[in-house]
Amino acid sequence: MTENKSVRIDKFLWAVRLFRTRSLAASACRMGRILVNNNSIKPSRTLEAEEILTVRKPPVTYTYRIISLTENRVGAKLVCNFLEDITPEEEKLKLDLSNSGPVGRREKGTGRPTKKERRIIDRWKNVFFF
Repeated sequence: MTENKSVRIDKFLWAVRLFRTRSLAASACRMGRILVNNNSIKPSRTLEAEEILTVRKPPVTYTYRIISLTENRVGAKLVCNFLEDITPEEEKLKLDLSNSGPVGRREKGTGRPTKKERRIIDRWKNVFFF
């Protein structure tokens, strides 16, 4: 475990596996989906231990407390050494509810969607998830 005084937010989000790439983490910061202590931030902001991190991944808003910092990507089992999940249960239930809806579901045996059906599905997804 590497203990640093401060680490860039985009690097930390990538290191603790909240985003697949560092550029995805940076773009989420620029879009205002990452908050530190309820303040919108830039990707270059440095983090410190014991700060509250809020990550908005529609439809769920995750909340974490930073335990310690790292710049190096860690295994999934080691993430609990760096982050404490303090997301309320009602936020986690939103994820279950959003997956059970009819958006993007097709009856078995109906084949691939036509171009027209695909456009309709894409419009519905944009309404609910963005």
